[in-house]
Amino acid sequence: MAGSMLKPLIWQDLPFGELLQAEIEAKLAPWWPRIFGYHLLKAGALSRQLNSLHCSIARHFSVYDGVDASIQADPHHLPVQQSAIDAVLSCFLLEFESDPYQILREFDRVLISSGYIFIVGFNPISPAFIGKILPKYQTQLPWNGQFFMPSRVKDWLGLLGYKVLADERLMYHSLLGHRGVNTPNQPSKPQQAPLWQKSIANWLPSTGSVYLIVARKMTTPLTPIKDKSKVKAPNWSTAPSAGRNGLTHTPSIETQTLNRSKS
Repeated sequence: MAGSMLKPLIWQDLPFGELLQAEIEAKLAPWWPRIFGYHLLKAGALSRQLNSLHCSIARHFSVYDGVDASIQADPHHLPVQQSAIDAVLSCFLLEFESDPYQILREFDRVLISSGYIFIVGFNPISPAFIGKILPKYQTQLPWNGQFFMPSRVKDWLGLLGYKVLADERLMYHSLLGHRGVNTPNQPSKPQQAPLWQKSIANWLPSTGSVYLIVARKMTTPLTPIKDKSKVKAPNWSTAPSAGRNGLTHTPSIETQTLNRSKS
């Protein structure tokens, strides 16, 4: 995938962008008071614009290839020291980058032990995937990007040694037909979800168009399991069998008794 791929730089670049932002902020809000430390890294332009004022971490800064970033850099190669960050927030970033797993590896490199990672992405098993199969939308945001299964993202995190704390869904909507752009006379306002969206949320909760995965870096390495084939029980000997070389047949007790009586 080319590095010049169209990416969202502001929330209004996405359909229902302001509503997306509001719902994601609401999902993140209960987590902010639960994490502590000195540095929160916001990866990507949309992450920078999310409200994190209630986060207990002291310093919040953004990293992406844009003039408004705190640090202007490629997320594949973060100019940050190893084990220096307490939490990472990545919002709709992996979908529009050439090597998403490398980005996760960079997050892992800069995170401290027990650090948190928050990943927000588009769910392919959702109404939002409709735009992926309609030619009209395939070149538009967000359907021009890659939609990764939440299970795949969790597998990546598992390979890096993370424990998933939460896997939540939101926005039960196709996202079609609205670009989320405000006008002076018609500002965009979050609207109450229609009945069919509430029904999907109740009956098919895993099909929300957006997922939020929260994971924590494990501090204790997994204990390796011993190879049972190499463990021998004490005082164990191979039972005699026909054709086995190097084994001596031992007469049974009954045979020994019979031989004594004959003698």
